[in-house]
Order: sequence, then structure tokens, then C-alpha cells
Amino acid sequence: MSDPTSSERREHNVSEESRLHQMLVELLEKADVRIGGDRPWDIRVFDGKVPERVFSMGNVGLGEAYMDGHWEADRLDEFFSHILRAHLDRKVQPLRLAFHGLRARLLNRQSLKRAWRVGEAHYDLGNDFYAAMLDPRMTYSCAYWEGASDLAQAQEAKLDLICRKLGLEPGMRLLDIGCGWGSLMGYAAERYGVECVGITISKEQAAWAQQRYAGLPLEFRLQDYRSVDERFDRIASVGMFEHVGRKNYRIFMEVARRCLTDDGLFLLHSIGKNQRDLVSDAWVDKYIFPNGELPSVGQIGDAVDDLFVVEDLHSFGADYDRTLMVWYDNFEAAWPRFRDRLGERFRRMWRYYLLSFAGAFRARDIQLWQWVFSPEGVPGGYRRPGTKTVARDGA
Repeated sequence: MSDPTSSERREHNVSEESRLHQMLVELLEKADVRIGGDRPWDIRVFDGKVPERVFSMGNVGLGEAYMDGHWEADRLDEFFSHILRAHLDRKVQPLRLAFHGLRARLLNRQSLKRAWRVGEAHYDLGNDFYAAMLDPRMTYSCAYWEGASDLAQAQEAKLDLICRKLGLEPGMRLLDIGCGWGSLMGYAAERYGVECVGITISKEQAAWAQQRYAGLPLEFRLQDYRSVDERFDRIASVGMFEHVGRKNYRIFMEVARRCLTDDGLFLLHSIGKNQRDLVSDAWVDKYIFPNGELPSVGQIGDAVDDLFVVEDLHSFGADYDRTLMVWYDNFEAAWPRFRDRLGERFRRMWRYYLLSFAGAFRARDIQLWQWVFSPEGVPGGYRRPGTKTVARDGA
């Protein structure tokens, strides 16, 4: 049999592209998304290889094709809300991504050696970059919007809610595991008179926080949580548990228990997933949060078994949708300052990150939880404090 001619190969490639294009059209129809439609969540495809990249690499292919400018949507957040509500992510499971899932289940990708990678890859992008996107306190976690009219108010409302849930009082010592730029520590020291120790794996965060909160009784350490071994009246961890990984959930909780006084309280603020067996999104793992993984309610429950009493579980993931959309608006407004340094592909990557997460929270595909734990149970029972409107500094 003779080898196919170049003409025959071209015809085969065109036929295959047409078949995959039609498959993608039919798949997107299940989510009420059209290729070439005129609604904000419809998409425009500029390169015939997009369907092949989607079916061979799932969200990695979809995300990279977007970063390359090969497709567009007027409202990426709405596009993702539609496809995740229709669970299209479960219908495209390329074999080429099976190894990613196997690694996540079998290996400890958040070991001591690997744990520092996310700090270098994500949080050390530059304090000026994050300052342009976040609130004045540089709070890089879900805001609490009840009673708030802007991002600064919503973030202070969240910080105050945490302080009140923990029952902070002057003279207490608070450990902040994954302290970020120190927003909770600074707020707790200023408003509640507590001393704080914060640990982070980001040099940029630690340097900024030390300067921002100089003069307050705060200590910022470049340290992995596993090496902390001293006692505190209260512990908080806000937006850090997503980097711990299933192989280390129990270890994390054991560290928290050994560091907490017997009558103390521990608040855990974390994004979560609806299914225990889901692994991290491969595009997010590759480009945004290396080695990250969202926990399920069941996995957190397993991790605290016989260590803590669950006093309270508060879910407000819809507030993260609004938070992310404000971050996106701030990012776009500030982009001219960073265009030359970061480049257009980074801009599209960051846009994809912020808006895909907003769409995921809108679709209730992922959640935001605040847990409150005690070692032995609060005598008489724990009562969650009510909502309190928090004004901005100087208001």
C-alpha cells in the first residue's frame, strides 16, 4: 500500500478538524453556549486547532488556547458559569491527563521540599502587582460582603468576623498559619489588642508585612507550618489550606492541635470542593497554584477526627464571586502599568484565572468555608457572632 499523498493528508486533517469542531459545538450546546453566538457567554474561535486542544488536554488545552489568543468570550465568567453548571468538565476526561490525577492521589506533592514552590511562582510576583489588585490591607482571600459597599469594607468585615468568631481579647497570642501580607494580624493587633505570630512561604509577603506593621506586636516568619511547635491561645489559617494537600491534611491538623491551648479556638478559612475524589484542575496546577488541592467537607472531617470538636461551619462562597470580579476590574484598570513587565500572554492567563474562578463560585462548583474548631468543646456550646458592619479606617 502506498503512502498517502500530501493532498490526502490535508483532506484527512480538515475532515478531523471538522469532526472535532462539530463535537465541540454539540458539547457546548448542553451548556447553552454557542460558537459564534452573540450572547456574552458565547465564544468566538479563531484557530481550527482549538477543538483538538480541548479534547486532547481538557482545561489545560482550553486555557492555553485562550492564553494564545485562539478563542474569546465577552464574559469569561459567564462562560465558565454555564459550562460548570452543565458539568461539562466531567464529560471531557482526556487520557493524557490521567497521569496528573494519579500523581495527585499517590504522591505527596506538598512535601517540605515542594511546599515553597507556590510562594516563588505565585505570591512573589511583586507586591506592587498585588497592591494594584487587592484592598489597602492586601487581603488575598474571600471578602465578606454583607453590609459592605466596597472591597475595603468587605475585607475588613471578613477580618472582624474572624476576630469575633475567635473571641479575641487583649493579651491573647494568635498564630496565623499562612499569614499572607499580614492583614488579619494587623487588624487583630490594632482592633483587639492581641500579639500575633504569622508564618508564610513568601519572601515578598514577609518583607511587605514587616514594613507595613512595624511597631505592632507582630512577628512574621519564613517557615513551613510543620515546624511550628509552641502554644497559642488562638489559631487562624485563611486561604492557606488549599496548598496543604490530601497527604498532609491530618499532619496540618495535628500541628494546629499541638500548638493550641486546651481552651483555645482554631478558625480555618478555605475554598472547598463538592466531591472528595476530584483532583486539582490541571491548568490551575500548571499556571497558578503549583501543587494546590481543594479539600472536601469529608476530607476536613477525617483530618480533625478525634483532634477537634467542630463548633461551627459557615459557607459563603457566593461572596468570592463578587470578590474576584472586583479583583478583575482592579487588575484590568492597572494593567497598563504592568504590560511591559509581564506581557500579553500573562494578562490573558490572569484574566482566565480570575474569571474562571468567579464562574466556578457562581455555578456553586466550588465553595468557601469558615470552620471553627475547639480541642474539647466549648462549655455550654459555641455561638457564632452576628453580622457587624465594619467601617473603613477613618470613616
